[in-house]
Amino acid sequence: MSEAIMSQAANSLPSGQSGQATADLGFGVSLGVPRRVGDVSFWYADHGLPETRRPALPGNLQADVAIIGAGYTGLWTAYYLRKAAPQLRVVVLEKEFAGFGASGRNGGWCMGVMAWDQNRYAATHGREAVLDMVSALEGAVPEIARVCVAEGIDADLRQTEELMIAANPAQLERLEEEIAHREAWGEGHRIRALSAEEVRQRINVPGALGAMSVSGMLRVQPAKLVRGLAEAAERAGAEIYEDTEVLRYDPGQVRTPKGIVRAPIILRATEGFTATLPGHRRDWLPLNSAQIATVPLPPEAWSKIGWEGHELIGDLANSYCYCQRTREGRITVGGRGMPYRFGSGIDHNGEPDAVTIERLVAILHKHFPEAAKYPIDHAWCGVVAVPRDWCATVGLDRNTGLGWAGGYVGVGVSTSNLAGRTLADLALRDLGVGGETDLTALPWVDRRVRRWEPEPLRWLGVTAMYGLLTAADRHETGHEGRASRLARLGNWITGRS
Repeated sequence: MSEAIMSQAANSLPSGQSGQATADLGFGVSLGVPRRVGDVSFWYADHGLPETRRPALPGNLQADVAIIGAGYTGLWTAYYLRKAAPQLRVVVLEKEFAGFGASGRNGGWCMGVMAWDQNRYAATHGREAVLDMVSALEGAVPEIARVCVAEGIDADLRQTEELMIAANPAQLERLEEEIAHREAWGEGHRIRALSAEEVRQRINVPGALGAMSVSGMLRVQPAKLVRGLAEAAERAGAEIYEDTEVLRYDPGQVRTPKGIVRAPIILRATEGFTATLPGHRRDWLPLNSAQIATVPLPPEAWSKIGWEGHELIGDLANSYCYCQRTREGRITVGGRGMPYRFGSGIDHNGEPDAVTIERLVAILHKHFPEAAKYPIDHAWCGVVAVPRDWCATVGLDRNTGLGWAGGYVGVGVSTSNLAGRTLADLALRDLGVGGETDLTALPWVDRRVRRWEPEPLRWLGVTAMYGLLTAADRHETGHEGRASRLARLGNWITGRS
């Protein structure tokens, strides 16, 4: 059933056009200069920004559930709430427009994997509960495909695999460790190790020594998915109010410049933008991630690159990258660049800095040398939420009626679906129209960790971590040996491992 749904939802329409343009950004390396920088993301340049916005909150109102944030998490929650209980009044409040944040800027990887430390969840709930969560996360991918089919959402879905490529001996060592780790935590049926020759048969990445293939994934166009989801939530009866900034929220009410929403259940679904809410600056750290997109490459370029399976491509570098072959034959490359802005700052309209663009273009040309002949069309960035223990969480306080979901650490496309279903179940339980479910028993429910340190300690820690990760990659590239210990030190500093 799941495979059939995913197959029905998946589609692709590769095409291409040629062109050449390079320039020097002033960093000593000849790089492509993006035609467009920021403007939220390439995905909106592709699909179009909203021509008009939904109305703002018209004034004070009473609801059963108020949701702060109209990204994937908030919209999935609203959708499932109204599907399960159409009698409920569900109100979604959004400062900008639905999908303005990470939901419309991400790399388009719908993965369904456990990307956090399983042992930390097992310490409180046991191994079997973690295995249940691993299974639930995997199931989020076909569930997203199912909803897209049912609601007529065309999000350029394509069923594919992830290829995590090892390009030096240290990365190959990490690859072997990662395969063993995932097999031990219930993902063995999705995992296959590929030799260097098997990698070359799929894609021409210079220096590839091997790879890990992970099945059961979807490539998506993020902006199309979030726009379609917002429309589906509205058809289900949810109310979405855009241009409505939340000034603060307390048990029973949400204050905005447009009016007050009173509701017994208030759910925060702001992910990387959580730090912008009063009193929440240190809850989750907004970690920056940036991307570039090439122009559509012509057939002669693709004949040299390969990549006919449209796999989601990443590497085992400590400062890893994530790549996609788009519907129309572009290559997108994402990575960290400037990892963190002092004071939990947020980017302006998705604009990355020049050094970050330089690094991403260098990664593009390293992994796909043929792409160096063609211009960079777009560069953009966004933020993802990082809890102090780097583990995602969903919860609803029965005493206050305040709930939350997020801290996905960069794997939110699929995770947000499971989080939305879980939040909906928790809200239905506390409103007396539902009970405990398999989802409400998962080990990430009601998980709380300590807040991040105040500045400048927060900035110093994250900056040190990524400096050490970069140094580790530099060392591993220049030495035919084991993984650098610098990466372990960097991860330890911020609690990542």
